Amino acid sequence: MNQNIDIEPTREDAWNLLCEYTQSDSLRRHALGVEQVMRKIAERSGGDPDLWGTTGLLHDFDYEKYPTADEHPYMGNKILKERGYPEEITDAIMGHANYTGVQRESMMAKALYAVDELTGFIFAVTYVRPSKSIHEVKVKSVKKKLKQRSFAASVNREDIEEGIEELAVDRNEHIQFVIDALKEKAEELGLAGTFTESNYVTELSSS
Repeated sequence: MNQNIDIEPTREDAWNLLCEYTQSDSLRRHALGVEQVMRKIAERSGGDPDLWGTTGLLHDFDYEKYPTADEHPYMGNKILKERGYPEEITDAIMGHANYTGVQRESMMAKALYAVDELTGFIFAVTYVRPSKSIHEVKVKSVKKKLKQRSFAASVNREDIEEGIEELAVDRNEHIQFVIDALKEKAEELGLAGTFTESNYVTELSSS
């Protein structure tokens, strides 16, 4: 008999799960960044910030241990279901990887897809600035770097554009929204100008 039931996941539960499977500081920061942006989009669109934030925090939690397309996000999805996480979270996480074939039907799923790659890309743009401060990152800088295919090459530009289209938002406004959301947590995310590691770009998830 299946004992699994949907739970009300706490933020502490989600963070502990992330840390259990992800040791990389860079990948944890990416998860925290996507969580922050998801919370802000939820606030803007009338969603549940805690639910959307949890989805953002956990979307790549299995990636470090299971990085291949055959494993991620399938293994993570299996683990989440075993722990009783609700279907709306697991569906959204499956949908953020196009190759799963899972349709993004909810606004939360579309939002995750629209912010995941872009958030990672904005981290990368921030880190190559002399100040390493997101407070100096502008939309035009992000757009210029997006055109440079050699920069943060693992970031899928097509996913970014498709995500913006699915979310039905203005491209410039969406990029600015993500920048502004990350600014609010700049210190926590290592984007305030004090982060000195240079390995984040090479660790960017291509999920």
